[in-house]
Amino acid sequence: MRNRIAAALLAAALTPLALTLSAPAAHAAPAAEPYDFNGDGLADLAIGAPGATVGGKAKAGAVSVVYGSSSGLKTSTHTLITQNTAGVPGAAETDDAFGSAVASADLNTDGYADLLIGTPGEDVNGDTNDGTVVVIWGAKSGLSGARTVPNSNDRDVDRYGQSVAVGDVDDDGDLDILVGANGLFTLAFVNGPFTRTSSFQGGSGSGFPHPYSSSYGITSLSVGPVTASWHTNVVVHGRRTGTDDAITHLVTDPSIGNFTDWMQELPSGYVSAIGDVDKDGYADIAIGNERETSADPAGAKGGKVTVVYGGSGGTDTSRAPLVLTQDTAGVPGASESGDRFGSHVSLGDINGDGYADLAVGASGENSGAGSVTVLYGSASGLRTTGAQSLTQNTAGVPGTSESNDRFGARVLLTDHSGDRRAELTVAATGENGDGAVWSLRGATTGVTTGGATSFGPGTTGVSTAGSPGYGTALNS
Repeated sequence: MRNRIAAALLAAALTPLALTLSAPAAHAAPAAEPYDFNGDGLADLAIGAPGATVGGKAKAGAVSVVYGSSSGLKTSTHTLITQNTAGVPGAAETDDAFGSAVASADLNTDGYADLLIGTPGEDVNGDTNDGTVVVIWGAKSGLSGARTVPNSNDRDVDRYGQSVAVGDVDDDGDLDILVGANGLFTLAFVNGPFTRTSSFQGGSGSGFPHPYSSSYGITSLSVGPVTASWHTNVVVHGRRTGTDDAITHLVTDPSIGNFTDWMQELPSGYVSAIGDVDKDGYADIAIGNERETSADPAGAKGGKVTVVYGGSGGTDTSRAPLVLTQDTAGVPGASESGDRFGSHVSLGDINGDGYADLAVGASGENSGAGSVTVLYGSASGLRTTGAQSLTQNTAGVPGTSESNDRFGARVLLTDHSGDRRAELTVAATGENGDGAVWSLRGATTGVTTGGATSFGPGTTGVSTAGSPGYGTALNS
């Protein structure tokens, strides 16, 4: 089997969508940062609810976008996007799972970030669960207008859009879209540049070699500048052939056809985040593996997170990875079976000192009530002194911890207020059977619960029928 199949994307195969705004001139403004959809310099929040009922169709899926403000996330300014939204291709159908994955970048460099949404359950031309990805365009008034990202290998893949990322992976100065799927071609590269109406430039599909399972495909993606020689590196997650055990690699140069030349094996996990925790100029990788060793040999009792330090050629082999569990000295709590420590991870600068800090979700803690642990970066790497633990029972955090809330199922560290300190966003996908999101401000002393806010799907227009899974996806 060829590792890499080039596929020209014919303009006739594309279906541009009707747009509500005229296309601005290319390169008319500095490119916006990811998730700044209205170009105000503040990151907005995209919340996936792939289990949401839309137009009576169960699990059709929805995405809510809450806009940033000087006071943080502002739920009064939000946008609801479904496949029944005007201009969005397709139609809401049962089990589409629209919003299973989200990603963002200013694809057309007009000064407004754009939103990519994965819909792995979409049926295409009679092919069940073929999957699709759409781009929703940013504008001063917010998100509006859309088009479909092509799938050049649609006959050979399923669940296209189960993971999505954006980055200049071929180092040519233009952004590219990466889409995870399962089947023969498990990772698609769709080449930039992109505009609202022009033909796509082409793409390719990669069938990851043994031991990646084609049945699971590429389940999660992270992007960031880990190596000195390449603008954007990719961390890919999948399952080992013949098992459901995690397998993880760092892609250091995807333009090379020989997989052994551009893949570095990493500690196995299901999710990851990229950021510079020691401010040495090389991004580091935090990898979460929430499973017990009985379920995955690479797991740990209660789950674990492994931090791999970056270097000029990828991972820094002179430094041992930092393995964190709740039994690690200084980490709050204790490792207990089912805690799911490492269910999600995020890196961002909470206290404004220039070092990336780490948020770790433990969605199984205390019978599934869930918790979040925050550890802080330093010149020597992540430190466990001064670590924080947060639950719904923490003073100032809205709500009450209850079994199966799954607080910490998703975590995010990003600056929504413009104060150069990341807010901590936490999703509890089981809260009240619907899911909910919390936002806690960053401060020089760390995460603060003063002024913490929480909201559920109804606040942003998502139906609470069934189990919407609000917060299943947050900004990647």
